[in-house]
Amino acid sequence: MTYTRRGLAQALSAGALCVPLMAGRRLKIGIGAYTYHAISTDAMIDQLRALKVTEIEMSRGEFMNFNKPPAELFGSFRSKIDAAGIRCVSYYAPTIKDKADLDGAIRFARILGCSNITGDPTGGVLKYVDERMSEEGMSFGIHNHYFKNRKFDYESPEDILRALDGLSETVGCTLDVGHIVSCGHDTVDAVRKLGPRLKLVHLKDIQARGGEVNVPLGQGLCRIPEVMKELHRIGFKGLIALEYEKDGDILDDVRRQIAAARKMA
Repeated sequence: MTYTRRGLAQALSAGALCVPLMAGRRLKIGIGAYTYHAISTDAMIDQLRALKVTEIEMSRGEFMNFNKPPAELFGSFRSKIDAAGIRCVSYYAPTIKDKADLDGAIRFARILGCSNITGDPTGGVLKYVDERMSEEGMSFGIHNHYFKNRKFDYESPEDILRALDGLSETVGCTLDVGHIVSCGHDTVDAVRKLGPRLKLVHLKDIQARGGEVNVPLGQGLCRIPEVMKELHRIGFKGLIALEYEKDGDILDDVRRQIAAARKMA
């Protein structure tokens, strides 16, 4: 069927044509490695291969910088994921209190082949993060978080935007939509406010505000379909890393959630 210019406009206004948002571009779906914290890295790689997941963020506890892991741990893991066709695009280093913390995180990220680091530096070290990461040609995402019974520096979009004020585009945000809800804020509003500075997204769903109970995507308060639509709208190109922070047998849940996320991508 062909349309004149006027006919095309009439068809669009009447809904006769359905043009997909961001046609031809798919959001990138991966996994945050903490999801598999209860199984070995070898078993995790097997699961990633079975799910055809090719990009991850390394966020397992034994790799976190505050646990002072040996460099050999990273080298061994890198060899295994290279062989499996998996890329580690980001390294989660939650403790960046001084220059030494960042320098160590960069060293580990380089071994893994990452282009981004996620963490929560505050105060004076933020300038060093900006300068050092710019020198390295890498990006940094400030991570929002919820902690029960204590105030965290980065809970709301506004907290993060204040920290980013005066910093270069090297430093942005790794937005955890679950923690946004846990802290009482709206996920879609957070994506809209932080969109220009988003480096990575942690995709999860949360049962209730003021808590951290994870539920399968779409069963909680995170407005996951709307979040994905907004990420499409802003043309987000970074990794959307599924995180399912739950103990026990999670493998079937993860498989279903990856499938659901891909349908929305």
